[in-house]
Amino acid sequence: MPLSIAVRKRTKRPAKKAVLEADALAYLAAFADRRRNPNGKKEAVLQTSVQMFIEKGYRQTSLDDVAKKLKITKPALYYYFHNKEEIYLECYRRGIAMTQQSLERIRSHEGSGLEKVTGFIQTYTVIIANDFGRFLVRQDDRELSPKAQAEVRAEKRKIDQSLRSFIEQGVEDGSVRSCNVRLASFSLAGAIHSLANWFEPDGPMTAEQVGAEFAQTLTQGLANRRSAKLRVPDFQTMPIPPKLSNGEMRS
Repeated sequence: MPLSIAVRKRTKRPAKKAVLEADALAYLAAFADRRRNPNGKKEAVLQTSVQMFIEKGYRQTSLDDVAKKLKITKPALYYYFHNKEEIYLECYRRGIAMTQQSLERIRSHEGSGLEKVTGFIQTYTVIIANDFGRFLVRQDDRELSPKAQAEVRAEKRKIDQSLRSFIEQGVEDGSVRSCNVRLASFSLAGAIHSLANWFEPDGPMTAEQVGAEFAQTLTQGLANRRSAKLRVPDFQTMPIPPKLSNGEMRS
């Protein structure tokens, strides 16, 4: 079954090191500015922390490390966050929010299950290539308190359940061949999560291009060969559908 996916043209981007250095200067500037800007400074803490968590790990990163990176005192951090776990959860929620927005776009699409699976692969790949997305899969939640661990694992289950629902819809509408839905979901998610370990933002391909290639490759084993040619919309640019008071999407 031919699969047609729009791939964004790659543009020349600055090297990763230069980007990280520029970001670091921007975060430092937030605290160097004496004007009151709690939102900007809180964002600086999150952006700096998530990069350090990814590079060093949660356990190996201390609040002293974060404060030193931002060139502020450790007590100054407590104005924005009470402890390291609170920073961890906020970083995790940021990645989850990006994922949930993507899932809402996909759910609102009136297409086949295979189209939604393909949209999931494309958009989730781009998210995992981002620092907050990479953080979702690189961290070990066993280091968290039971309450925080429960929140993190509940959100992970929601993502898995969404992917399974797309595959199940595909089986029902005939766009996906009959398969073990649970195993198919694990296989797709595992492939996408591997991106967190090897993708380089300044590498030969953009995250969008990798997402398109992943969608092309990973759906081949699921697609019903008798289905018609598949054209997947650009879920990245689709508006997020508004919610009704009962949580349902507007049609």
